[in-house]
Amino acid sequence: MYGEGHLRKIRLGRRTAAFGSAGALVTATLMAGAVTAPAASAAPSTGQAQGQGHAKGWDREARGTTIAAARAARAGVDWQDCPADWNLPKPIQCGYVTVPLDYAKPFGKQIEIAVDRIGNTGTKAERQGALIYNPGGPGGSGLRFPARVTGKSAVWADAAEAYDFVGFDPRGVGKSAPISCVDPQEFVKAPKMDPVPDSEADKLAQRKLAREYAEGCYERSGEMLPHMTTPNTARDLDVIRAALGEKKLNYLGVSYGTYLGAVYGTLFPDHVRRMVVDSVVNPSRDKIWYQANLDQDVAFEKRWKDWQDWVAENDATFHLGDTRAEVQERWLELRATAKKEPLGGVVGPAELISFFQSAPYYDSAWVPVATIFSKYVAGDTQALVDAAAPDPSDTAGNASAENGNAVYTAVECADAKWPADWNTWDRDNTRLHRDHPFMTWANAWMNLPCATWPVKQRTPVDVQSGKGLPPVLIVQSERDAATPYEGALELHQRFKGSRLITERDAGSHGVTGLVNPCVNDRVDAYLLTGEVDSRDVTCAPHATPKP
Repeated sequence: MYGEGHLRKIRLGRRTAAFGSAGALVTATLMAGAVTAPAASAAPSTGQAQGQGHAKGWDREARGTTIAAARAARAGVDWQDCPADWNLPKPIQCGYVTVPLDYAKPFGKQIEIAVDRIGNTGTKAERQGALIYNPGGPGGSGLRFPARVTGKSAVWADAAEAYDFVGFDPRGVGKSAPISCVDPQEFVKAPKMDPVPDSEADKLAQRKLAREYAEGCYERSGEMLPHMTTPNTARDLDVIRAALGEKKLNYLGVSYGTYLGAVYGTLFPDHVRRMVVDSVVNPSRDKIWYQANLDQDVAFEKRWKDWQDWVAENDATFHLGDTRAEVQERWLELRATAKKEPLGGVVGPAELISFFQSAPYYDSAWVPVATIFSKYVAGDTQALVDAAAPDPSDTAGNASAENGNAVYTAVECADAKWPADWNTWDRDNTRLHRDHPFMTWANAWMNLPCATWPVKQRTPVDVQSGKGLPPVLIVQSERDAATPYEGALELHQRFKGSRLITERDAGSHGVTGLVNPCVNDRVDAYLLTGEVDSRDVTCAPHATPKP
């Protein structure tokens, strides 16, 4: 569960519940250029030609990418005012880039990838091209990225002078041939089963839901599923680069977007100009994706305790206990109450986890979550129901939530081979739950459709440096829950010449969107000049939230 990495505001009104038909938890959910595009005859880059253990298939897909990119370079993007229902303010413009569904068959079925842009705010001479963004997921939309300019984000003001800001919906997401696994209104119905099983019967019921979810994905989106992979999205990214008229890619990826960047950098090392990856998914083949999710469970427990410590330190405001143990006891009492009788008839343990997990995810959620928890303990149940329950009338939001979960599942299930033996899942999650109970079982059920996934599961790309890859800037907080710190160290080792900025004693997911001059200034310097520090840098943490 690699949700959007950039800083976001927690919705305090009614919000879409984030549990699918499998009782699964979905987190947070996840420009015209003047440079000549590569010629159609350009040879595949070093990374493309490596084969990654599938030489013939990868060679066909590399050739297909070259063909598709040359076609896109000729076509460009027909930029228009954005459709009203995209809810993007002017002067942001929107368009589409056409890509093959299957890169091994570049002249076969095509799909359209939605893109948007806003031009650089500086002079023509200051412009350095397009900066393309992915916020995470898999399943997150990047189309809000140009709104950082219209919204006058101070953190991104310097970069906006030099770059067009370009967002896109990855294949399967939103406006880009969206996929679906279940009716969205069914997807958000609440309350779901308690993710923590009380019996073997509970486990059997969750297994049945997971299997039915996987079958629903195939029934509703079967044609897309075999091609919903990170390498294919990386190929789409290269075609977008060509359509923008950019010889090389400038890229900002957060959360899952770091893995997309890592795969792109491996397949197209000599197509990279600047790359910033923030809150890093561990790219090791041994981690993608089963072990990475188990690692998350441990990290979420650690960050959950960080939040509880903060709540206890601010007991004068929240009145939830002046020790971590007391805050945890309040949580367990709330959970038990909702299990016995769902709050408002709709908020049970599953919905509570969906709401409360925002706190270990993002520091921006610390105050809102603690405030609503405090109101509940003081007798105001409705505030918590409003925050955690689904809103059946929000059909657009519910469709977006269902689509995001579908893409998350499809990509992670297709990217790598998952254990098919239930005993493996049962053993690993039972063991982890003993010491890390906050997220373990919820995360397990979210991913269990991958055990019965109906299409081929691939071998992950062997992420590594290739000829021509420039220094990549890696940014990471030490106590990140969604993407544990070890992932940044792993990518740093694999991408030779990369530089790592560590935010010490911090754990918010998505560091580049926060106000921390030690980080912000270095990201700006890299994007504007390409320069990195002579060695890795450790920064003090950003400001702790204040109640």
